[in-house]
Amino acid sequence: MTDTIYKGGAAFIEGKFVPISEARLPVGDWGFTHSDVTYDVVHVTDGAFFRLDTHLDRFAKSLKGYRLDPGYSREEMRQILGKCVALSELQDAFVAMISTRGIPRVYGSRNPLDCDNTFIAYSVPWVDVIKPDVQARGAHLIVSETPRISPLSLDPTLKNYMWRDFTRGMFEALDKGADTAILLDQEGYLTEGAGFNVFIVKGKDVITPDRGALEGITRLSVLDICPELGLEGKIAPITYEDLMDADEVFTATTAGGVMPCSRVDGKIYGNDRPGPISTKIKDLYWQKHKDGWNMTPVNYADAENPFAVTADA
Repeated sequence: MTDTIYKGGAAFIEGKFVPISEARLPVGDWGFTHSDVTYDVVHVTDGAFFRLDTHLDRFAKSLKGYRLDPGYSREEMRQILGKCVALSELQDAFVAMISTRGIPRVYGSRNPLDCDNTFIAYSVPWVDVIKPDVQARGAHLIVSETPRISPLSLDPTLKNYMWRDFTRGMFEALDKGADTAILLDQEGYLTEGAGFNVFIVKGKDVITPDRGALEGITRLSVLDICPELGLEGKIAPITYEDLMDADEVFTATTAGGVMPCSRVDGKIYGNDRPGPISTKIKDLYWQKHKDGWNMTPVNYADAENPFAVTADA
């Protein structure tokens, strides 16, 4: 059995495991002062990680892109993530891996090479970026007047906390009585929303933007399972007109899975409920979890050896 102090959440920070309530970031860390940080999030469902190694691959890409070195090997990070989950005893969890630039060794330095980069991990109860009751009736979205930050300034395929454009969009959505917002780029093409990818359905085509968006793991999973439903998954440019002409719209993210929408900018899709194709994709996505697809079980009985298997099944 694990220590009950970790129930509800466990973190790894400054080289040790602590209850999530005790995890703190120093105010001088550039991750806080400059948003000089990268991260990734993987989910645990029914006691097993989903596509853990794929998330570690993406985290490695982000680390390289931001020239961060967390000081731990891939396998060490994998074991730390597993131990966080085992300590927390959470069967359904939101699990994060983070690397910040750190605090400069030379006070007042603006040289990133003067910083010692960090590695932080934590496991907390599962969260849905769009609440389950909203998913059930279909999310109501707006297209924000705020454009997505240019990929010339910030590579959207590298995970980051630079959310000023998303936050402005979310305020726009709330002001208009909607649930959340999706953003276009400066040329008018669809990108993504705050922590989720977007898909449109047109006939048998299931299309997600080819620009301005994270290469989401749930996005990848949707594209993987489309052929099983006789659908063609595509990565392609999507205009506002394409969005308004779609048969269905849905979003996808690690924290929530496949999340159908029923309205965008006041347009009602179908019968103002989740569409049939979106629903089939959502149902198959979760069924494949239960079938063990890309799942890595957690060994809760021994937090020091958190994996019953050594690789994704």
